[in-house]
Amino acid sequence: MKTEFTEAQLADPDIRESNQILRTCVHCGFCTATCPTFVLLGDELDSPRGRIYLIKDMLESGRAASKEEVVHVDRCLSCLSCMTTCPSGVHYMHLVDHARHHIEETYSRPLMERLIRATLAFVLPRPALFRAALAGARLAQPVKALLTGSSMTVKRLRAMLELAPPVVPLPGESARPMVYPAEGARRGRVALLTGCAQTVLAPSINDATIRLLTRMGIEVVVTAGQGCCGALTHHMGRQDSSHALARRNIEAWVREAEGEGLDAIVINASGCGTTVKDYGHMFREAEPGLRDRAARVAELAKDVSEVLAAFRYEPVREPPGIAVAYHAACSLQHGQQITAVPKSLLEQAGFEVRVPAEAHLCCGSAGTYNILQPEIAGRLRERKLGFLHRTGADIVASGNIGCLTQLGGGGLPVAHTVELLDWMAGGPAPAAVMAARARQEALAAG
Repeated sequence: MKTEFTEAQLADPDIRESNQILRTCVHCGFCTATCPTFVLLGDELDSPRGRIYLIKDMLESGRAASKEEVVHVDRCLSCLSCMTTCPSGVHYMHLVDHARHHIEETYSRPLMERLIRATLAFVLPRPALFRAALAGARLAQPVKALLTGSSMTVKRLRAMLELAPPVVPLPGESARPMVYPAEGARRGRVALLTGCAQTVLAPSINDATIRLLTRMGIEVVVTAGQGCCGALTHHMGRQDSSHALARRNIEAWVREAEGEGLDAIVINASGCGTTVKDYGHMFREAEPGLRDRAARVAELAKDVSEVLAAFRYEPVREPPGIAVAYHAACSLQHGQQITAVPKSLLEQAGFEVRVPAEAHLCCGSAGTYNILQPEIAGRLRERKLGFLHRTGADIVASGNIGCLTQLGGGGLPVAHTVELLDWMAGGPAPAAVMAARARQEALAAG
């Protein structure tokens, strides 16, 4: 693709990189076939190729973002399926992130939209506030019946209430900084990103991760000072906020790496993993010390499935007779290019693994997307659930809390992959297994 940025524009490192990305695109259109929004809407501007044209024009002109550009960029899920498909290696992730930051800096959204986005950006990365917000959402459930208007604000408010769980779990043991010693001889030492939303919505995931790793002889440390990875605000274009959160994690993990040492930083929410593995790029223009520390953290970051495979996970229970529909989170299969390892681990654990049709397409979660774009997210959810049900599986397994939240309540129990692996290695049965057993018994009874 030909670009016409001026020399002055190219002095900006973000423009310079976006220019290189744009020049890589050859207009082939392979990305359109695997883009969820294009598959649903059939609009070229809601495909990666169409958005690339819009972003190019917006950045080249140097002007503020227009309403049309905002509409179509906002509809992008950042699922990164286009990057898996692209034969030219167009790094769409960095391009759309730049576009979102430009939109945030130059476009004035309607007041209610600004309030909703600001609330999400402030509350979600803070577990205590998020827990309080969910408690408030439970009390506000009767209001949901009154939210019947067709405005986007009403739809977003309704989506927030519908996504709130009926019961908020108690905080898990992993919520506080501490060291969890390895059982037996220590084979390794890792830090665990406990995250933000996941610690509130499903603390059992972190607890299962710690149990499983320590049982395998791996010491796990939850470092003081770590928190939200920054992904939620990063994908809303709020660069200052996301970089501040990332910097806090970098400093916390580097202190630990330089102290007792780390073999890996374990991440069990793949949306977070994609972002942490990109810290080196996020801080590429920072002062040398921070730039080097960010690159070191990015290199240490591993999805929990990568660590389990590297340390040779082994189950201890007999095969459970449970069929698992594996939902590949976009951030894992496209963002991190991890596809076979989670399925192999589940099969090794004794599960029958079934892969649904259209496994490459997003479920509609995508961070805050299912709140900010509820109609498209809802259609993607129903499409995904339909294919998952057709597998005839007993449980849906995935490696990302956003996907589990999006697909929960859809008629099939959902569990994080690590919860199932922990159970088969001697841990307690997750709630999804109990629900699946009850469902099996009910079906058998007729």
